[in-house]
Amino acid sequence: MTVNWHEKHRQERSAGARIADAVAAAMGSWKFIIGQTVFVLLWMTLNVVAWCTHWDVYPFVLLNLIFSTQAAYAAPIIMMSQNRASDRDRAQAEHDYAVNRETHRRVEELTSLVEQLIKEKNL
Repeated sequence: MTVNWHEKHRQERSAGARIADAVAAAMGSWKFIIGQTVFVLLWMTLNVVAWCTHWDVYPFVLLNLIFSTQAAYAAPIIMMSQNRASDRDRAQAEHDYAVNRETHRRVEELTSLVEQLIKEKNL
């Protein structure tokens, strides 16, 4: 069975690379955005309405600390995933270029051969 370029790249990723890609994919989804929005609204509601003990009163310093910590870890992880995607895209573009060059060379050879056959036929 032949493994294509994308499958080979996927198989060669390290554990850290797989984790970074999974985190980037999860954080870049509507499911994450909606879940985080629900979490924030619930957090603020519980602290403003006082259905339970206020553990983070307005201006929600603890919530801001949680988001700052999340951003401090998420940004570099997402950048690692993006850098790997850029490297993968660059390698794929180089491969495509090599294939295109080889195809161009073969087309030129066939064109020359056809021209040669036409000349021989006309003689």
